[in-house]
Amino acid sequence: MQNLRKNIDEAVAYIRSRTKVVPEVGLILGSGLGDLADEVKADAIVPFHEIPHFPPSTVAGHAGEMHIGSLSGKSVLAMKGRIHYYEGYSMQDITFPVRIMKALGIRALIVTNACGGISIEFNAGDLMIITDHINLMGGNPLYGLNEPELGARFVDCSNAYDKKLVELAFEVGKKHGIPLRKGVYTAVSGPNYETIAEIKYIEKIGGDAVGMSTVPEVIVCCQAGIRVLGISCVTDVIMKSHGVSHEEVLEVARLAKPRFMTLVKECVREMVL
Repeated sequence: MQNLRKNIDEAVAYIRSRTKVVPEVGLILGSGLGDLADEVKADAIVPFHEIPHFPPSTVAGHAGEMHIGSLSGKSVLAMKGRIHYYEGYSMQDITFPVRIMKALGIRALIVTNACGGISIEFNAGDLMIITDHINLMGGNPLYGLNEPELGARFVDCSNAYDKKLVELAFEVGKKHGIPLRKGVYTAVSGPNYETIAEIKYIEKIGGDAVGMSTVPEVIVCCQAGIRVLGISCVTDVIMKSHGVSHEEVLEVARLAKPRFMTLVKECVREMVL
């Protein structure tokens, strides 16, 4: 854990050497959704591989860049792509970006992902506001020795997704004519897509959608005191489809991009920090 504190400090020092912007809002942009980072009026674009101790992204659809600047009147740090557990990294590795965001001053995080829909009320291309989550990844980023400087040992996750930000998202959606779903996101380790039996199990325990990310970052946000708004792009509805590929996931996310980008930009604009 001492190394983690040192690694955070060194990564933050490098980013601060590249920009004087102090970001207020963080954005983690998932599969097929990274183009929003290009909307940031960037003071600096920092590739992941240049940041000390930062694990590079290895997945198609994840560019692996930090765009730091302004968006919708607020200073932001947008991650164009993310790091996943299934890439072989530890839980501490994949949440390292959130630790950096906290140290840089971020107070709120919009975390996004592409997911499979479980609720039969969903359709491919729907945007779902996350109201809660279920962790089936088999790991936790808070496991191990705790460093008090990074937050409490035992962390309350009962309000992991900030209720006021959830309400804001629906207000923005209504104002701009963007239909929104809401539901519980279930995280699994991947990288394989789920069996039908697994989907039935997730449905029985209350999951509305399933994906391979997001929950570890949100757990660290709970520890760090960062407010979270979670947005999922439903790229397929599993019980309605005949299988799915990563290419199909990226294509559906691309088609949802205009609605997604408007929603996020306007949420950033209206957000009270």
